[in-house]
Amino acid sequence: MTRTKTLSFLTVAASGALLAACAVGPQAPAADLPVAGTGAFVGSASTTVSTAQARDDWWRLYDDPTLDGLIRQAFAENNELEAAFANLRAVRASLSEARVGRFPTTTTSAQAQRSRASAATSSVLEADGKAPEIDTYDVGLSASYEVDLFGRVESTIRAARADARAAEAALATVQVSVAAETARAYADACSANAQIAVAERTLGLQRNTAQLTQTLLDGGAGTGLDVASARAALAQTAATLPTLRASRNEALYRLATLTGVTPAEASQAAAACVRPPQLSQPIPVGDGAALLARRPDVRQAEANLAAAAARVNVATANLYPQISLGGSLGSTAQDSGELGDDQNFRFSFGPLISWSFPNVFAARAQIKAADARSDAALATFDQTVLTALQETETALSNYANELDRRAALTEARDQAARAANLSRQRFNAGADSFLLVLDAERTQAAADAALAQSDALVTTYQIALFRALAGGWQADS
Repeated sequence: MTRTKTLSFLTVAASGALLAACAVGPQAPAADLPVAGTGAFVGSASTTVSTAQARDDWWRLYDDPTLDGLIRQAFAENNELEAAFANLRAVRASLSEARVGRFPTTTTSAQAQRSRASAATSSVLEADGKAPEIDTYDVGLSASYEVDLFGRVESTIRAARADARAAEAALATVQVSVAAETARAYADACSANAQIAVAERTLGLQRNTAQLTQTLLDGGAGTGLDVASARAALAQTAATLPTLRASRNEALYRLATLTGVTPAEASQAAAACVRPPQLSQPIPVGDGAALLARRPDVRQAEANLAAAAARVNVATANLYPQISLGGSLGSTAQDSGELGDDQNFRFSFGPLISWSFPNVFAARAQIKAADARSDAALATFDQTVLTALQETETALSNYANELDRRAALTEARDQAARAANLSRQRFNAGADSFLLVLDAERTQAAADAALAQSDALVTTYQIALFRALAGGWQADS
């Protein structure tokens, strides 16, 4: 009769639990993408880009073996990447731990104990008035299994699985950053060398001019003003070299850190590079939908949202009873040789229902907190999507406009060089003063420097665009 009542109670409890489980926890908030952000980019109308699928191995578009080697070295040796890989392994281990909740937990035990009770409480006393010493041996095995009627275990696993996806995306974000920063450091070193070369050519020209003014002065045909002006222009150009050399060294040291070596081991090939990497084709950028699918920060935000929603389910499940099935078997004897005797065998089994009903207000507070974190994760996802689109459109705009600026600067440099050449010819013919020559040479030097800086910015904006497009996290593809 007792057994019948117990089974009847469990049947009713299980039926009620199954009905309640249908309503435990909300669905994950919808991570919708803005329709206007999934089409063609605003900046894709430029002829400098194409709507072809963006490249993961974008640095190979430069066709630069030195850059290829540096990217490979960075992926193999970068310490931030190593830390991100380690973090991913840790999160995956936590996922494995969460999955254990699907299975029974088992415990084995073995005990040997000698004890003696107080004479005041013992029913048997020895001749000396003390209670006898008793040896007790015990071996056993116990097991328990949580019946996940309300989805607590599965929600915990979903949260851990989402955490693993977020860690994978975080690793990909680091890979994107490492690829882009390595290319940028290399390009910065090359650009600094190119600007140094321009400054040195200008110095050579201005040094010849200063010598000419001194010769004219010595011959009685020049003036002290001409000499001072020529030397001032020479000194101004010379003053730019230390800054450019410092910029080159900073880029080389940054490159060394990215590739996992000390500054003393910085790439000699990068140090000798005299021209920033060049593209010979439009940059493939795809469209907004492809961008949002490939951006690891968007995928990380989506995974964090899924994890937060799953933890709302976990908190909600805590409102309901936890039902476990458990049992144990073993043997207890006063002599180790008697542990296998039938009369010393013991066992127990049955359900266990635990319910923190009086503490329901704390559980509801936990649900509210988890729900708020889910709302925050949704807002973070929406913001990450908008930021991804903004970064890409900004990079497209910067790149296209700098190309236009470089074209104008190229024309300005060509005209300045022509004007300087004509001014020298007119001075030699006695038609112009030497101050006009100096002014024309200063204009040419400024035009050369501005064009070299624009060349550097073009490459910088190219790499910024590649980074916004999230290339580099599938380096083996």
